[in-house]
Amino acid sequence: MDPKVWCLELNDGHFIPVLGFGTYALEEVPKSKALEDTKLGIDAGFRHIDCAHVYGNEKEVGLAIRSKIEDGTVKREDIFCNSKLWVTFLQPELVRPALEQSLKNLQLDYVDLYIIHYPTALKPGEELFPEDEHGKAIFDTVDICATWEAMEKCKDAGLTKSIGVSNFNHRQLEKILNKPGLKYKPVCNQVECHPYLNQSKLLDFCKSKDIVLVAYGALGTQRPKEWVDQSSPVLLEDPVLCAMAKKYERTPALIALRYQIQRGVVVLAKSINEKQMKENMQVFEFQLTSDDMKVLDGLNRNLRYLPFHIATEHPEYPFSDEY
Repeated sequence: MDPKVWCLELNDGHFIPVLGFGTYALEEVPKSKALEDTKLGIDAGFRHIDCAHVYGNEKEVGLAIRSKIEDGTVKREDIFCNSKLWVTFLQPELVRPALEQSLKNLQLDYVDLYIIHYPTALKPGEELFPEDEHGKAIFDTVDICATWEAMEKCKDAGLTKSIGVSNFNHRQLEKILNKPGLKYKPVCNQVECHPYLNQSKLLDFCKSKDIVLVAYGALGTQRPKEWVDQSSPVLLEDPVLCAMAKKYERTPALIALRYQIQRGVVVLAKSINEKQMKENMQVFEFQLTSDDMKVLDGLNRNLRYLPFHIATEHPEYPFSDEY
């Protein structure tokens, strides 16, 4: 990893860049945009690329990484690339084949981090969102500790350097941490996190266990109609955030990103154009005062833009707990 890239050390000794490039795209966006955007992101200075099987664009992201390695912009070891195990692959025997498929799509020999996307298992099969005839999600039952053991085997096989989770509450994390014969702790928990949902209790819990919190939706999400209540307030239009942006002569997005970095949170930014990507890299050029950090803490309203509605009735639905 380039020493100029600001990183946090994970509990397994590897390092994760604190600013990541999100590759989730709205369904109406052509996949070719993932290819172009990822190239632009790497050119702008991003070295942490956040992918997932369910995003449906790992081939394009892989092509972008490959082309930036081939043109000499980066070496493979300069890029921190992660992917996620989708909820239809949580049965232990499906874990390694799912990772191998992502590696094939990304044209990589290994990922730097592999994450369980959600703790809520859905019926295994080709469908990403399996439904019954009434349009309800078909749940599956799985022992998440058995899934975790399969993740540990992937790390031992060298298919991923680190393993972690996403969208787990503290109880679900405890389950893995207290598992008899635990070989590797999760290095991270990737969750929705922004000034309106600052996850302070979960962050404190994760820090106490030496688990890094990774923030997605850090700029208030792209507000996809199928997932986000369109009447919810727009984070980047918040008057407090906007006033602070004015004070620091930065954008509200930069204030929201800097807020996370100063809390010791790894933050993912999804940018839709080159100007924004370059702008987001300015997050390292200024610092918020401790008073301003407290003001931003005060914006919390436990507003979750992405509640993952389809799994609300799942016994392992993570967001019913306080944290």
